[in-house]
Amino acid sequence: MSTLTWIISASLFGGGLSLLLAAVLALNTRVSWLSMLVSYAIGALLGAAFLNTLPEAFELSENPMQVTITVLIGILMFFILEKLVLWRHCHLEDCEAHDPSHGMTATTSYQHEHDHGRSGMMVIVGDTFHNFVDGILIAAAFMVDVQLGIVTSTAIIAHEIPQEAGDFLILLNSGYTRRMAFLMNVLSSFATLIGGVLAYFMLHKMNFMVQPLLGLASASMIYVAMSDLIPGLHKRPEIHATIQQVVLILLGITSIWLVGNIFTHV
Repeated sequence: MSTLTWIISASLFGGGLSLLLAAVLALNTRVSWLSMLVSYAIGALLGAAFLNTLPEAFELSENPMQVTITVLIGILMFFILEKLVLWRHCHLEDCEAHDPSHGMTATTSYQHEHDHGRSGMMVIVGDTFHNFVDGILIAAAFMVDVQLGIVTSTAIIAHEIPQEAGDFLILLNSGYTRRMAFLMNVLSSFATLIGGVLAYFMLHKMNFMVQPLLGLASASMIYVAMSDLIPGLHKRPEIHATIQQVVLILLGITSIWLVGNIFTHV
């Protein structure tokens, strides 16, 4: 397949798969399962960043310090965007998006706690921007190497599933019907495709942007894993929960390593 076909396929398949699984998880599974998926997503993100994206960025750069500076700038940029409620919806201490148990409770009480769509609209705006950036990162990865693109897409899908599940619950809590919540998430997911296609045509004329984008992709994965996902795991400090979390994180890292090695030898 051509690079553009890979980008379009990964964007559509990844968005569709994460959205469907997220809806199923949000409506039919227990909180503990969602928490387990978050642990796996952390491993997938860290594995993709440190085992694939960063090594590729270093390989493309004549000066390794350029890569590390890009990663540092990226982490700071995502922090600022997060503060402006652009990157990931809301970050108050009791925000539903970062507390799966709180979100699951909302499924049983959303009928009585509507906020006239305000938090739901915030979720859609933030998620659309997030998906657009994901599309750019997927395109940059595929333009370097198909294997890197597949690994990057896998990591993005892994962390999108628990995030989309949280988004779905917030939309319900905000007063949207299940059908409308699903439709809004579908429309938001198309931003990944738009970002990927636009990036493909732009990067053909600006090849020098590929290496910085890989650095930003690494920063994104590291920041999301360390800032957004890991703090939620500390709410379960019990030894058995900690062991389970570590095992699932290692499983996420291992799966990314396996995906990378499989496609290296194909």
